[in-house]
Amino acid sequence: MTALDTRETPEIPELPEFDDTPETPERRRVTRPGRRADTVNVVGALVAAVALTAIVFTQLAPFGGAIGFLAIAWLLFLGLYALLVSLTDNALTVRDRLVSAVVHSLAAFALLSLITIVGYPLVRGIDALSHWNFFTEDMANAGPLDPLSQGGIIHAAVGTLEQIAIALVLTVPLGLTCAVFLNETRGFFSRLVRTIVDAMTALPSIVAGLFVYAALILSLGLEKSGLAAGCAISVMMLPIVIRASDVVIRLVPGSLREASLALGAGQLRTVWHVVLPTARSGLTTAILLGTARGIGETSPVLITAGFTAYLNADPFSGPQISLPLETFSLVTSPEEAMKARGFGAAAVLMLLVLVLFVIARLAGGRPAGELTRGGRRRRERASAADRERFIQRMQGEQQ
Repeated sequence: MTALDTRETPEIPELPEFDDTPETPERRRVTRPGRRADTVNVVGALVAAVALTAIVFTQLAPFGGAIGFLAIAWLLFLGLYALLVSLTDNALTVRDRLVSAVVHSLAAFALLSLITIVGYPLVRGIDALSHWNFFTEDMANAGPLDPLSQGGIIHAAVGTLEQIAIALVLTVPLGLTCAVFLNETRGFFSRLVRTIVDAMTALPSIVAGLFVYAALILSLGLEKSGLAAGCAISVMMLPIVIRASDVVIRLVPGSLREASLALGAGQLRTVWHVVLPTARSGLTTAILLGTARGIGETSPVLITAGFTAYLNADPFSGPQISLPLETFSLVTSPEEAMKARGFGAAAVLMLLVLVLFVIARLAGGRPAGELTRGGRRRRERASAADRERFIQRMQGEQQ
């Protein structure tokens, strides 16, 4: 017998058997909202929170103010809601419901704030908005004591449209070109330009107005006009458009650029036919952000275009006013009629921004690759012309 035969084989201990079958089946936790119990808990907690807060404000403590009332009621609502949910569900469900209540309440607060911001000028300016002359007349023949049946804001609306149009003409090509430059080139100069653009983003508007005033009015002898105001507004819009466009163009997949270059297209053709159409929707948003920044400026307009109560449709000569500046001058008046005109001007400004937003979305909000009806017709005509050219070439080769 060899040594291998005399070696004892170790015994393998038997593992205990575990029964992994649960004694009772686990109850499925329902996370979807809208159950009747959830509705009852929310309504009950809300009513109890408002009642307790009213008792605290009227009987227990000398508190006051709508903001304090809402803050205390919200905190009590969260506590009472968590308590009601804990009576029927476990701790995980309580946390889930509590976080959902916090998120939904903050979203409702944001929506309420937006409605308040938009609705307050409409309510305060409804008396002025109800008069047709408010949209067709200027303030040349209307004084502080005149009724709302006299005077209007046509001069400010025309000035705003002309100034923002000049600013867009200057800003859009410069901003998009600079954004393309920052994405398509590398080196010290591009990093320098990016740093300057970032610094200009925080430029105070009064500085932009003073710069244009010194450069165009004092140095070149240009008079105060809508053109100078448009240049000042473009200085404020330019860094916003560049930074937003830079981020959007950077999101274009590199595979699209590589495919275009692999097919033989140059860098300029790739940018014009591939990069910019792909980022069209985002570039529209960038332009809208810049427009929203520039259309509400007051100090650059006051410095570069002056102030007038007359309608001046010529942006190259004479003082010109804008809707934000007109709103500021009207709401600071002690007369209620002038304040109503000021709030009405603010409502018209919001409506104007909405109209520009809709126009921009209709013009550039289509997905990448989707053509307009006119674009499809031009593409069909180009395809038909290419077909005829190919047929003629094939017939010439056969002959």
